[in-house]
Amino acid sequence: MISALVIGIVVFLLSGVPIYVSLALSSFISVIFFSDISPMISPMVLVHRFFGAMDNFTLMALPFFILAANLMDTGGLSRRILKTARALVGHIYGGMGMTTQLASMFFGALSGSAPSTVVAIGKVMYPELRNCGYSVSFSSGLLASAGSVALIIPPSITFIVYASVTGVSVGKLFMSGLGAGIVYGGASLVYIYFYSRKHGIAKDRKATGEELAASVKESARALMIPVIILGGIYSGVFTPTEAAGISAVYSIAVGMFVYKEIDVAGLVGACRATAVSCGQILVMVAGAQALGWILTMGQIPQFITTKILYSISSKYVFLALLNLILLVMGMFMEGVASITIVAPLIFPIAKQLGIDPVHLGTIIVSNLAIGMFTPPFGMNIFVTSSVAKCDLVEMLPGLARFFLVDLAALILITYIPWISLWIPSML
Repeated sequence: MISALVIGIVVFLLSGVPIYVSLALSSFISVIFFSDISPMISPMVLVHRFFGAMDNFTLMALPFFILAANLMDTGGLSRRILKTARALVGHIYGGMGMTTQLASMFFGALSGSAPSTVVAIGKVMYPELRNCGYSVSFSSGLLASAGSVALIIPPSITFIVYASVTGVSVGKLFMSGLGAGIVYGGASLVYIYFYSRKHGIAKDRKATGEELAASVKESARALMIPVIILGGIYSGVFTPTEAAGISAVYSIAVGMFVYKEIDVAGLVGACRATAVSCGQILVMVAGAQALGWILTMGQIPQFITTKILYSISSKYVFLALLNLILLVMGMFMEGVASITIVAPLIFPIAKQLGIDPVHLGTIIVSNLAIGMFTPPFGMNIFVTSSVAKCDLVEMLPGLARFFLVDLAALILITYIPWISLWIPSML
């Protein structure tokens, strides 16, 4: 049955079938026609697994965070964040590139979605980057890389899925992502500075104190969202799921009644886009849950655990191997699918090797963030291509540069646990 499952997944994926269909359909076929575990297993068990995967309290946070992200884009919050970021760093060498990276970090802390961050920031910043003298490859590579930080900076949709699969605290994962996200984004800021200085990229004029104060005041309501979310969770006022609902309500209030850029039609459109996004994620989780159940019935996790623990006694070697596997998976699969497949397999191994579950989650998500802009199927590549109106060949040099920069950040996050754990340990 396991061989039929693997063959089915490979054939469906190579045929261009969507990932969730490949996972679910391969699972059904293997159970119905090729079951060598027990002929009494009913396909209805898989149906129960599908619904059981989605009937998860932790996943209730997803639609609210996605809705908040869509509302913030519609309500002009991203534009105000860009204005503040530009006032802060625009006058430094590489100021426009730094503005793009910094604004992506800010917006990632509001949306939790990498493609949404690329669209919201890219459609405003790409023309500005080109006007400042950055090449097509550098500008597009920066946008694709900068948007991926949304997977790490809290609130992160990917962290929520990891928590639902492993049972790790969402709040602790969010806090670990804060430290890791700063290192991940900071590495790009340093590279942008030296690149711009070397190539003589023009600087912006320095914003006056009044202009900086005005931009901060204008975007303050938007920047309050991560403060409300993280502060509320760790003060014990509300749970991560409740924080997600509050962020959505807050976004509606600010967009409709403060900035007044969201009307009823805009609200309906944001809700419709949220429903589509949630559907895509949840069917992926359901298909992966069925796959995981079949692998468990076939003793595959136990086999892998025994072999790896027998052959690898060093957690450092294990983490290096894990990074390699996840970087390759990131080239072909979206983050949610990768986590739902990989996390249940490697979680018990990591625990036995003494790796902190929160640190493990941060490593996995950091790998998948790089996968978001890694050819050939990184989601951010396609989104950036549509925003920048360029093809993959033009983007490749810039993608390669930022891949190496983010890889250096990944190594730091992997082998210095303090980066991920210092904030959760203090709280």
